[in-house]
Formats: sequence, structure tokens, C-alpha cells
Amino acid sequence: MTLQTPQPPPSALRAVLAALDSETALRQPAAAALRHPAGTLLPAHPLAVHVLDGPRPRLSGARRTGWRFLIKDGADVAAAAEVVQGVEGHTFSHFTAGPYLDSTVRALRQAWQLAQTSRARHQPRLLSIPGHYATALWLHNPDGDPAADLLIPLAPAPLGVTAHRAYPAADLVALLAPGPTKPMVLGVS
Repeated sequence: MTLQTPQPPPSALRAVLAALDSETALRQPAAAALRHPAGTLLPAHPLAVHVLDGPRPRLSGARRTGWRFLIKDGADVAAAAEVVQGVEGHTFSHFTAGPYLDSTVRALRQAWQLAQTSRARHQPRLLSIPGHYATALWLHNPDGDPAADLLIPLAPAPLGVTAHRAYPAADLVALLAPGPTKPMVLGVS
């Protein structure tokens, strides 16, 4: 498998760089680690963010909402910055911190290891699944074969899903799909 690192639009990178220079943006609680950096803060590992939602979500219907950059302070990842698509380009949305940072780095390492053992091409993306409070690294096959897409759930993962296990995308989406609902029977007394 070959990983094709995506190139973010220039307006997305400009929005992140502006946020890193903004005292207002750096006042966010999730930006605490960015206020007194040990070195130069650099946006790295840009990932397109897609959202999978709706009553019967399909991966092909996931919509791109923006980009997330891991912010490096020297060799360490200190935070992430998310930008959203606006009418006039990308705008900074927020910084994030917490367990998803380390989990994203770990999933990217897994993806690079998988790339060494396969010939398929993949583009790393982030997939947010709000109905399950879940995020996964989506290894999308740009050649149009949805059966080749993989999802690596980030930790913490929803119940019944193993974090950092590479799932065929269709299998994980089916696992997270809502089951058939049973009609409620009201008793009469």
C-alpha cells in the first residue's frame, strides 16, 4: 500500500498559521501546550476531515468539512488545529488536545506500516462519526474501489469496536449501523 499524503488548500494552511500567531486563538483551553513552546510550532500531517452522519450513513456519502493539522512543537505533537471550509476559503475553527492526538499519531504509524506490505494506494483522511462519538483514520483508495478502503478507529473507540485495529471500511460502518428498531407495544389495562 502506498500512502499519498494529501495537499491541503493554501487557504487551510494560511488559516492555521494565522491561528498560531493569534493571541485570541491561543487562549482556547486546548491550546495550553502551544502558549509556551519549547521550539517553533509547525503544522504537520494535514488530514481532510469527513463527517459520516444520518440515519443510514454510507461512506460514499461522507462529506468533507475541513482539514485538521497536527501541531508539532519540535518532535512532539502538542495539539491539533482544525479549519473549516467557508465561502471565501478556509477559516480556523478550534484547537484540540487530549487522547485523540496520540491516537492519531499511532494510527498514522500503523498506516505507514500497512503501506509497506501492500501495493494498493491510499489517502489518509479523518472520519468523524458523531452518532457514535467516534473518529477513525480513513485510508481511502483513490482508485475508486470502496472495498479497498480501511478504517482505523482512534482511541477511545465506541463499545464493540477495537481501537487501532484496521477494519475493512464496509465492515466497520455496518458494525456501527443502527439495528432494526422494534415497535413499541403499549399495554391496555
